[in-house]
Amino acid sequence: MKLKLARTTLKAKPKTIELKKIEEELANKSIFYFDKDNSHKELKELIEHFEEKGFSVYMREVKYGMDENEYIYEVHIIA
Repeated sequence: MKLKLARTTLKAKPKTIELKKIEEELANKSIFYFDKDNSHKELKELIEHFEEKGFSVYMREVKYGMDENEYIYEVHIIA
């Protein structure tokens, strides 16, 4: 499964990351930021994947502007 990471600037295109790469990066960090272009279904699958592996997962929307469409997803994956 590929997910889109949060954009670093407003005009940038989101970079993609594989689920396997997220698993590898869990040794160094536990918080990931995903772009609003990801579907809710994809993020639910991400959560279920890590919960099945015994991780605790918390997701929330983070608003960074006044517009309704200015948000990213913050996902905490904790062992």
